[in-house]
Amino acid sequence: MSEALLLREDHQGICTLILNRPEAYNALSLELMTALSESLQSIATDEQVRVVVLKGEGRGFCAGHDLKQMMSKPEAAFHSCTFEACSRLMQQIVNLPVPVIAQVSGIATAAGCQLVASCDLAIASDSSRFATPGVNIGLFCSTPMVALSRAVAPKHALEMLYLGDTINAVRAEQIGLINWAVPADRLDAATAEVAGKIASKSRATITLGKRAYHEQKDLPLADAYGHCSQVMVDNLQLHDAQEGIDAFINKRSPQWQHR
Repeated sequence: MSEALLLREDHQGICTLILNRPEAYNALSLELMTALSESLQSIATDEQVRVVVLKGEGRGFCAGHDLKQMMSKPEAAFHSCTFEACSRLMQQIVNLPVPVIAQVSGIATAAGCQLVASCDLAIASDSSRFATPGVNIGLFCSTPMVALSRAVAPKHALEMLYLGDTINAVRAEQIGLINWAVPADRLDAATAEVAGKIASKSRATITLGKRAYHEQKDLPLADAYGHCSQVMVDNLQLHDAQEGIDAFINKRSPQWQHR
């Protein structure tokens, strides 16, 4: 991982990854995506991490792909490599064993908006802005559309994709792109509060639940119930489930072993 491009801070089960290209509004160069992907790969097997916070350094969360880099290398092979790397990265976030929270300050546009939509939860300052503006420059935001269309209702996704307009944090909260819009001076505290609540739970339980959520959501109703019924059975076999139930019955705090 290049420290110049991506910073990492760990504290009490919370891993904060900081996109560190502030001069470019943290645009996703191929190198930055590689650094982020490598870090997520490491986190996937790090049992000390129970939640990830993803944020950007400087005035923007992420401005999307690095268009200057892409235009400096006009070969289709490089463009294909870039979009393949981005697609792998977004899927890594979805498949990561622990939740990922986007902490958004400033702009989150194009692939930056895709990054927000791919995260499990998102908290943004009320001055943040979101857009999939590719249509304005003749480049439809097709890969951001994948994450966006899974995060918000179809008409809201198409509104953003067709118009290319910027929406504010209040609107983003209304359509479900983010969970909370908070005052800028409350952003760090609000994110820490949410991350801390998740970090206080059993990692094994959260991991099982996140995986089950993505497995069941596109299944027919009966199949989803069948699958999740078995997940509940498996969940009850975990040490932490038995510990948690015993703690509840006996009115004490559970002592998680994350297994």
